[in-house]
Amino acid sequence: MSARDAALSVLIACRKNGAWMDAALKQQLGKERLDRRDAALATRLCASVMQNRLLLDEWIGRYLKGRLSALQPAVLDVLRLAVCQLRFFDKLPPSAVVDEAVEQAKRLTNPRAAGLVNGLLRSMLRDPSRLSLPEDLSIRYSHPRALVELLRDNVGAEKLEALLQSHNQAPAVCAQLNTLRTDSESARKAFETEGMDAVPHPWLPDCLLLTGGGIEQSGPFRDGWFYVQDPAAKLAVLALDPQPGERILDCCAAPGGKSFAAAIRMENRGSVTACDIHPHKIELLEAGAVRLGLDILSAQLRDASVLHPEWAGSFDRIIADVPCSGLGVIRKKPDIRYKELTPTERLPEVQRRILEAQAAHLRPGGTLVYSTCTILRRENEAVVEAFLGDHPEFSPVALDLPGIGHVENGMKTLLPCEEETDGFFIAKLFKRND
Repeated sequence: MSARDAALSVLIACRKNGAWMDAALKQQLGKERLDRRDAALATRLCASVMQNRLLLDEWIGRYLKGRLSALQPAVLDVLRLAVCQLRFFDKLPPSAVVDEAVEQAKRLTNPRAAGLVNGLLRSMLRDPSRLSLPEDLSIRYSHPRALVELLRDNVGAEKLEALLQSHNQAPAVCAQLNTLRTDSESARKAFETEGMDAVPHPWLPDCLLLTGGGIEQSGPFRDGWFYVQDPAAKLAVLALDPQPGERILDCCAAPGGKSFAAAIRMENRGSVTACDIHPHKIELLEAGAVRLGLDILSAQLRDASVLHPEWAGSFDRIIADVPCSGLGVIRKKPDIRYKELTPTERLPEVQRRILEAQAAHLRPGGTLVYSTCTILRRENEAVVEAFLGDHPEFSPVALDLPGIGHVENGMKTLLPCEEETDGFFIAKLFKRND
């Protein structure tokens, strides 16, 4: 199977089954066992189609004789993939792209549909004058209109286009180093030996930016020299500031990056309790801790929204990275933009229940960090402010973080178009002794 066929299979699975792109891609690549180069191309193709789907449909519609909605869904999948390659992958020969798209249409549909695909794509190549970018930001950056309006309400009109644009730019892979086993220079040389480029992050210590692929198959990964984590999530742990010997709770821990960061910062001394509500994620947490050599980490199956009496007042520091709408990670999960927004309106209730339960688990004099990977105020500042209004024993603590600086009110929303991190929210709270 070619990289293009693998990408098409993933796109069809996402459309037909409502699958998440990353899960469908992982399953397809595992099934077909593509080599590293083809797997990387299939991944880039899927992401690019998802990032530009509304724009691709706009362009296809300009060359189509008839309504886009009248197209057989599989034909539209083939056209989206082909037009994406013609417009955004200039190293792929146009003739090869068209020929393979025609063969895909024949295989999935019928000769008549294959003729339509051939004619439309060749017309596009002969006359690209209709491929201008639309003024409409929703179409230009392929964000549904309701999402564009929601983001505008939360970041303001002046930042909106930069934010939408940033969502269509693939971020670098951030390797957070396990300083219990390596240092930046040793890790950099090891990555280069594996054929990967590694450069220091511009403002986050012990973090390398990787390019080159094959990360989880590399020697440094197998040897537990690093874990992958966005700088924003690492900042949440730096805000928590866990110390050696303390008792730390990460109540919504999977996939484990913040728990790993805390244990490493604690020099593997003390205890980190990493919880999740899904059994299969407990296995992932345990496997990650073993790979990194972090024996102070204990993974437990727990519901973060439930108060556990045996834990009352017993943790020195707690991080509550709560379930959220995920609208801060659109650049990594481009299909999030097409999901229904209405269910996210109920999330603040869940987030508040988690915050209430975890507040009871924190000892007086302890620190709690509330975080999300979204930029919506209703899930961020509004939740924290309502909690503080009901809990006078808690107060915000000023943040002092790399790349961010001093934030007096203890709450910070990071944006990919400004800090070049995931969209992320951090709030640091202190529980007074009195």
